[in-house]
Amino acid sequence: MQEAYALSIHTHIHQLYVILHCQDVKTTISEAELRETPEVVKQAIEELRELMKNDDTIYFRDDDEFLMIFLRPCKFYAKSAYELMKRIAEFKVKQAQYLDNLMPEDERDAFIQHKVINVLTDRDHKGRRVLIVNCGALWDPSKVTADQIFRMFYLIHEAAILEPETQIKGVVVIMDFEGLGMKQVRAFSPSFSFRLLSFIQEAMPLRLKEVHMVKQPFIFNMVWQIFKPFIKEKLGKRIHFHGSKMADLHKFMDPSCLPKNYGGQLPEINYTGGDWFPCISEFEEHFQQMNTYGMKK
Repeated sequence: MQEAYALSIHTHIHQLYVILHCQDVKTTISEAELRETPEVVKQAIEELRELMKNDDTIYFRDDDEFLMIFLRPCKFYAKSAYELMKRIAEFKVKQAQYLDNLMPEDERDAFIQHKVINVLTDRDHKGRRVLIVNCGALWDPSKVTADQIFRMFYLIHEAAILEPETQIKGVVVIMDFEGLGMKQVRAFSPSFSFRLLSFIQEAMPLRLKEVHMVKQPFIFNMVWQIFKPFIKEKLGKRIHFHGSKMADLHKFMDPSCLPKNYGGQLPEINYTGGDWFPCISEFEEHFQQMNTYGMKK
C-alpha cells in the first residue's frame, strides 16, 4: 500500500518536469474556466514578466513554467498574477517566524507520527486533489500545535503547485471534526485563524474549490465563531456544512472517489502522512528555491 501510494503521488508531482506547459494539459476546463489558450498564455507570460522586471522589490523566477503557477489561479490576467505574487512576498515577511527557511524535514514528525493531515490517494470525480484535516479527536494539540498545522498546510501547498492538474482543477478540503473537544477548541486561537485564512484568501496560488465541514458536534459552533469574522464572501460561498449527513457531501463529491470514512465506495483510509511524506521530501531543491522567493533582501 505504501509503495503504491508513493508511486501515485510521485507520478503526479513528476509531471512538472514533463508536461507543465504542454498542450496535453490544456483541457476543456483550462480553456473554459481559465482562458488558457496558446495566444492568451503567451501574452500573459510576457506581460507578467514585464511587470516583474519593472519591480525591484520582489524576487521570483520568471521562466514560463514557474509563472504558470501564478497565472492559472488568476485566469491568465497578468496584473492579478503579479498582485498575487506581491501579496505572497508580503505575507512571507509578516509570517517570517513560521515560514523562514521552512522545509518538510522541519515538520517530519508531525506528518509521519500523527494523523492530523492526510491527502487522498486519488483525485475526486472532477480531478481535484483532496486534503483531509482531522480537527477532532485524532488531533492532540499538545503534540502538534496549531502553528505546526499552519506550517504543514504551507508545505503541502508548495508541493501541490508542482502538479499541473492541480493548478488547473484545484483542491478540495474536508475538515473532519469527529470527536472535537475543548482541547482542540482552545487551540483554534483568533491569531491562528487570522493567519491561516489570510494565507488561504490572499497568498495561496491554488484554486481552492470547496471546503467541507463534516462530523462536527454542537461544540463546533465555538470554533466557527472564531473563524467566521476572517472569512470573506468568496471563500464563504465555498464552505459547506454537512454534519453526519454524508449524502449532503455526496452532492459535491462523488461517492466513487471517497473512502468509507465519508460514506464513499472506496476502502477506509488505511494510510497516513508516513506513506506520502517521502514523496514530498524528495523535492528538497524545490522547497529550498521557494524559500528564496519573495521580497528582495
